[in-house]
Parts: sequence; structure tokens; C-alpha cells
Amino acid sequence: MVGPRLRALSGIKPTGMPHWGNHFGMIAPAVEMSKAYESFYFIADLHALTTVRDAEKMRTDSYQVAATLIAAGLDPAEAVLWRQSDIPEVCELAWALGCVTGFGLLERAHAYKDARAHERDVNFGVVGSPVLMAADILLYDADVVPVGRDQIQHLEMTRDMVGFFNQAFLGDSRHDGEGRWLGGGLKLPSAVVREATGVVPGIDGRKMSKSYDNHIPVFGSPKEVRKRVMAIVTDSTPLEAPKDPTRCNVVALHRLFADAAGHAELEARYRGGGYGYGHAKQALFEQSEATFAPLRGRFEALMADRDGLEDILRDGAKRARAVAEPVLERVRAAVGLPSRVSR
Repeated sequence: MVGPRLRALSGIKPTGMPHWGNHFGMIAPAVEMSKAYESFYFIADLHALTTVRDAEKMRTDSYQVAATLIAAGLDPAEAVLWRQSDIPEVCELAWALGCVTGFGLLERAHAYKDARAHERDVNFGVVGSPVLMAADILLYDADVVPVGRDQIQHLEMTRDMVGFFNQAFLGDSRHDGEGRWLGGGLKLPSAVVREATGVVPGIDGRKMSKSYDNHIPVFGSPKEVRKRVMAIVTDSTPLEAPKDPTRCNVVALHRLFADAAGHAELEARYRGGGYGYGHAKQALFEQSEATFAPLRGRFEALMADRDGLEDILRDGAKRARAVAEPVLERVRAAVGLPSRVSR
């Protein structure tokens, strides 16, 4: 007899057109995971409020994330896809978690330390984002959370908060075999580490990120994408000289698109000499177009029908909330707040 599928959960911030790092780091793995897991995927618009100050941009970017996921193959009839802000319970759970989470833990968060190191303004949202991230996960009784190695801290902090909350209000440190605290409380999620992709480099060699302006958009126009690809930073090795493929960002990005044989051919050309970085960048552009051009039409059609996207997101929110409400009832019972169901 086959038991219920494990529930996987992941989110992506709407901060502009999704880029190659988003695609290979979250979107493509999410589509693949949806075939094996009960999948819950949300658009993290509340998290985006730490930096986004344009209402229309927020709306458009949220639709772009939804359209990108669906164009990449996510079936919203099977996976649950919604906007984070459509589920008000997540903020209530974040507050409950925040009331048992010490500031010392939050100070150790990578995003907070990075903001301080670069002397950026640190608002309450930046400081408290790990608590909201934990609420995102725990509100839906997620079994697993797919993360890259650079994101493991998020899951570890979430697990810490489960311990803080359950110990404070339930006083029992035992879990059953499925990660649930005995006697109620919050479920302990596990990480699924994505090993294959690793960090996707941007055009300057740092991790691809919109905040660094080093990204390449998934569904930008061919002209825009080619311009960004041709701007990838390389060294000054002359065309005729052999080159080391293991130290080139163009090669690292090409590996994401090409099959093993095609990538081995590119590496051989590097080592053989007589092959310039311009040739490699053109090959990368052509590989990316072969991957994304067939999906671009679907993305554009979805973006042209915002009412249709809104229907998908509202349906996803309804399904997500049906899971969230019983979890919040457990939390309210644990802390002594009145039940919503009984009112």
C-alpha cells in the first residue's frame, strides 16, 4: 500500500524578472520535485517588502514569478501556487515565533550580517525575515524544504524556532516518527539539499543576484539576453592561447544548459587554443535560447492574461489556507489564544 506523499515547500521573492540563478536554483528543481512530492510553492511578496518600494512593480513581479513557474512546467492544478500575502495566518504565526526567538539568533542570519557588513539600511523586516521564513515553512506542515548549500541556515533556524516554541508552550522535547511534537505543536521540517547546481555565477563572477545587477533574465528578449551574456567578465588570455575551462564563468554557465557531450566539446576547445571568449559566449547564448525560447511564448501568453493568473493564485491561496488554518489552530491552542473556528 502506498502512503501519502511527503509535502515539499519553497518560495521565491518577486524582485524583478526571474533570472538564470532563480531558474536553475529553484524553479527547475521545483518543477521536478512536484512530480514526486505534494508541492506547495509561494511567491514571497511580504519578504520583498524589505526592498521593493513600487506597488505596480510588486504586482507585476509577482505575476512574472507565477508565469515563469507555469511556463517552466509547473502544473497549478497539481502543485499549490499562491502569494504569501494572501494567507494572513503567516503573519500571526511569525509573531508567535518571534516572541520565543532571541535576537542573538537573528543577528547570526547571513542576510542581516551581510547588510551590516555593507553598511546598508537594516529595517525590521531584514532583522525579522528569518522568523517570517520559519512561519512560511511551519504553517503548512512541510516535511521537506529544498535548499541550496548557501540556504541551509534558513532551515536550521526554522528547526531552532520549532524547538523554542514547542518547549516554551508544550514543555516536551519528544517528536514522533514524522517530526511532529508529541501533544501537538509545530512539525519539524527537514532539508533536501540541492547538490547538482551549486551557486550560479552572475556576469561578474559573484552569485547571480538582482541586487548585484549581474543577472541574466530567463525570459528577456533575445537581444537583451545576448547583451548580458556578452558582458560576462573574462580574463585577457588571447584568442590563440589555450584557456582553463575550470576558471571561466562562461563555461560554468554553459554547464547548466548543455548535455555532457556538448559541454566536454566546449572544454576541449578551450584547452586546444584558437577559441576565443566571444565564441564561447555566443555558444552559451545559443544554448540558453534553445532552452528558454520554446517557453517564452507560454510566459508571454500568461502575462497577457493577468485575470487568468489571478484566478490561479487565488485558487492556490484557498487550497493553501485550508492547510494553514488547522496549523494555526494548534498554535493558538498551545499559547492560549481563542480558537477562530469556535467563533
